[in-house]
Amino acid sequence: MIELRGLTRHFRVGDQTVRALQDVSLTIPDGDYLALMGPSGSGKSTLLHILGCLDRPTGGMYALDGREVGSLPENELAAVRSRKIGFVFQFFHLVPRLTAAENVELPMVLAGMRPAERRARMTKALAAVGLTDRAAHRPDQLSGGQRQRVAIARATVMGPSILLADEPTGNLDRASGHEIIELLERMNGGGLTLVVVTHDPEVGQRARHILKLVDGRIASDGGSP
Repeated sequence: MIELRGLTRHFRVGDQTVRALQDVSLTIPDGDYLALMGPSGSGKSTLLHILGCLDRPTGGMYALDGREVGSLPENELAAVRSRKIGFVFQFFHLVPRLTAAENVELPMVLAGMRPAERRARMTKALAAVGLTDRAAHRPDQLSGGQRQRVAIARATVMGPSILLADEPTGNLDRASGHEIIELLERMNGGGLTLVVVTHDPEVGQRARHILKLVDGRIASDGGSP
């Protein structure tokens, strides 16, 4: 479970203070499906980065599975990211020179996992996203939707309990975007906590829980209309 209490994130830009998040309190139960929505500059990506332990709050409390993580040392924060959290981004962030299989194996290589286990997990992850027959293809040999599927396989190959997706359909045509959302929803149906940042109201309305941010504050917090 994710718990935020009075969370703030401020940045200094020149002589100005940017208040990206202000007094955000939120609970995300295990297995929830949350859409983060709001206009550009509302704090959605900042909040997602804090949830993913990629950034630290300026103030307030962030607890993950009952453990306060906002002030953990960097090595412990990296361990939390590796074990518990997967990330999917709008622009895929695949390594161009690596095949789909090698891209999926990358986080396991960084974690020091043995080759046999890496191969077994990679094979299972690519099968789960329907890309077994594309394992040897590089990103430039794949469609946008296929590249996002590789990114999802890479994000989930370590077995995280939380998947954070930042505009996962934003760089895809409508049909491919619909397929990606359905894939993410199937994973959520299997118990994965899913948090999606989106500008697309059709995507947002699919979630069970919608959080709308405006100027770094929660403007509304409720179920899907």
